[in-house]
Amino acid sequence: MSKGYTENIAATQSNADQSDTQDFVTMLIADQWFGIPVLGVQEVLGPQKIARVPLAPEEVAGSLNLRGRIATAIEVRKKLGMPAREEGQNEMSIVVDRKGELYSLVIDSVGEVLTVSRSEFERNPPTLEPAVREISQGIYRLEDKLLVVLDVDRLLNQDQSTLQSAA
Repeated sequence: MSKGYTENIAATQSNADQSDTQDFVTMLIADQWFGIPVLGVQEVLGPQKIARVPLAPEEVAGSLNLRGRIATAIEVRKKLGMPAREEGQNEMSIVVDRKGELYSLVIDSVGEVLTVSRSEFERNPPTLEPAVREISQGIYRLEDKLLVVLDVDRLLNQDQSTLQSAA
């Protein structure tokens, strides 16, 4: 699953800047759809063995080994103050690289690679949950859902010094 999905991301990346559209890897977190620009995604992973880090902030799920590189696993639900995932509910991870450091964003599930028109991009509406608004670049109103564009830098910068000391 991961290999095919990663290949699809790579194929999409080569066409990402050639039009008035933008490609996003979509993900579901507590019934809310989020998107990360395809160019910002390193890898998509299924459930992983995460080593807990003593005394880490609660949103730091721990760390994991990705082919010899250590990634800090961030539980995005906790980071956004959302309720915990139900017992037995699957989780996935989207791996991002920020300034040479790998982070695994632990989410509920990954959707599809979605292409949207840049002209449909909107600023954050005032009704958006404040914690979500802080880490959002804006939104796309799709036919059947709202896609929140996740600003990974803002998500990780909220407690960056804490995250680095935990890794």
